[in-house]
Amino acid sequence: MHQNNNVTEFILLGLTQDPLRQKMVFLIFLIFYVGTVVGNMLIIVTIKCSRSLGSPMYFFLFYLSFADSCFSTSTAPRLIVDALSTKKVISYNECMTQVFALHLFGCMEIFVLILMAADRYVAICKPLHYPRIMRRQVCLILIILAWIGSFIHSTAQIILALRLPFCGPNLIDHYCCDLQPLLKLACMDTYKINLLLVTNSGAICSSSFMLLMISYIVILHSLRNHSAEGRKKALSTCMSHIIVVVLFFGPCIFIYTATNLSMGKVPQPPSPWTSWWQYFIPLEHPSSTHSSTH
Repeated sequence: MHQNNNVTEFILLGLTQDPLRQKMVFLIFLIFYVGTVVGNMLIIVTIKCSRSLGSPMYFFLFYLSFADSCFSTSTAPRLIVDALSTKKVISYNECMTQVFALHLFGCMEIFVLILMAADRYVAICKPLHYPRIMRRQVCLILIILAWIGSFIHSTAQIILALRLPFCGPNLIDHYCCDLQPLLKLACMDTYKINLLLVTNSGAICSSSFMLLMISYIVILHSLRNHSAEGRKKALSTCMSHIIVVVLFFGPCIFIYTATNLSMGKVPQPPSPWTSWWQYFIPLEHPSSTHSSTH
């Protein structure tokens, strides 16, 4: 699958080379990762064990929490371990697996957020038709389609990664494997692949963000016809979702669209942006979604 490669492993430079800062990175990201996993697992177990939480919103929240946990787990354990390691080596196969997992669960999060917005739209704008439209079978089909779409996206990404020939330096100026840092190491013209990256990941982030914001604008506009109590409850739910969407898609668009639009060069996205996106936002999801369901 990588017959043109002289590189069998990569060395991750991580977030910092300073020993003191590496210890800080270890502590901070360990806390955030444990908080993310524990918070999302509590949501998963609660929804699974409670018969009263069978509405479509909790059904989608279950899969959002699952995707959150897997998304963080695709990179966080290695980042935490590498923070205390002298040599941060990752094999070629493990690197490609990380790319696939990162995009699979990241894309799944995006699709589930869209499904949750659709659920809120139907519940608020078409309440009389809600039980018929958002019945269990429909929700299950939507989740299956989301998994299929995520798999197609991540497969497209891994195909691009597997086609990259590596014949020189193997130092990845990053803390995980993704297409942007790998493109900098490839011994070929990566301009076309860079455009494909923008077309794939960048388009998904940008179009999904626009779709979500339009849907929430329509929902907020329709609240004029609701009672004061209904407006307050719906506004609370929508605002927490909007906060998550903005915090999630801001860095996502920056990483996969803005930083990849330079002509002929592949810029390295700043690590703090990707760190925020991959670890802090999944931690924010449990608290935001918890407040929106009460």
